Formats: sequence, C-alpha cells, structure tokens
Amino acid sequence: MTTETTTRRYFLVRHGETDWNVVGRLQGRRDVPLNALGRIQASRVGRVLSQLAGTPDGLAFVSSPLSRAVETMRILRTSLDLPAGEFTTDPRFAEISFGQWEGQTWPELRRRDQDGVRSRDRDPWNFTPPGGESYRTLCERVSAACADIPDEAVIVTHGGVIRALLHVNAGMPEEEAAQLRVRQGAVYVLDRGRFEVAD
Repeated sequence: MTTETTTRRYFLVRHGETDWNVVGRLQGRRDVPLNALGRIQASRVGRVLSQLAGTPDGLAFVSSPLSRAVETMRILRTSLDLPAGEFTTDPRFAEISFGQWEGQTWPELRRRDQDGVRSRDRDPWNFTPPGGESYRTLCERVSAACADIPDEAVIVTHGGVIRALLHVNAGMPEEEAAQLRVRQGAVYVLDRGRFEVAD
C-alpha cells in the first residue's frame, strides 16, 4: 500500500490503560473498560490537547466505538469544558482484530500456536491471525475513515490504528510501525506527512 500525505491535522489519542494492558493480554475487538489509571490518563490528554490545539472550535471529535475509547473521549472532552457526549463514533477506528488470539498473552500464544507466532515474527505487517486481520488490511479501513472526516480532528482510537495511520500518512516504514510502542496518555499530532508526540 502506498503512503499518502493529508493536508488535515489529526490529534491521535490511544485510549487510556485497561487491566488487560497491564498484564499484556491482546484486546483487539474485545470491549475491555478503562482502569483507574486509564481515566487519569484520559484527563491528562485533555489538558495536553488544550495546549496543542487551543480552542477546540472547528475540530471534529471521532472515537472508536469500543468502550475504552468512548470513555477516554468523554473524559478528555469534559476536561476541555465540552459536552461529554457530543462526538461521533466510527467502527473503522476500532482496534485491529486479533481473531482467535484475543484474550491471550504473547507467552501463552507462543506455547499454544508456535507456528502462527513464528509466522507473525517473520512478517508482522502482513500476517493475519486466525479469524483476524493484518495491518495491511487495517490501513485500508482507517484510511477510508479519515477520508470521510472533513476537518481537523481529535481521533480517540487504539495502538494498532495509530501505527497504521503513521505508516499511511507519515511514511513510517512497515517494520518500524509494527514494533512501535504507542503510548497512553500522549497525543500523536499528524500534520502534513509528519508527526510529533506530546504529553
């Protein structure tokens, strides 16, 4: 897939921490709620956004429909003195699907599906877990979702989606993007083919 540069600015936010994040369990499409630290991170992101974007006038606010992203969006909007529920959700911003691997940790998977994990280690960008999707497929759906946002936007989403967007819109190589540790409590500012991280 070729990369493309957008002229719009996106403020990409990974949802706050969950208990599954703490133990390293693959969440994917599983609807796991924020924990206490995750709610603190969401509030902090709101304060960072106010410094980066100034007045939120003219910004679109779009979230993954998964509850950990929706709650993050509600909290950060409250910290911006905006009505908590006035944003849209788009299922195309949901996390990459790990299919049958969801709910397991990497050590568990290495015991239960050694061949699958080895295949993923060789080509993490193009590998598709059983019943899941690859990063290459993910790039297609999140690119389409961004194309439907007419304005600059705050997008609350997931680590895999942010990796895909940094590849598509900032030219991050597949190998680097696949291994990128996407931080919680930070804002990834994507602007004209470049990005920076603020927290």
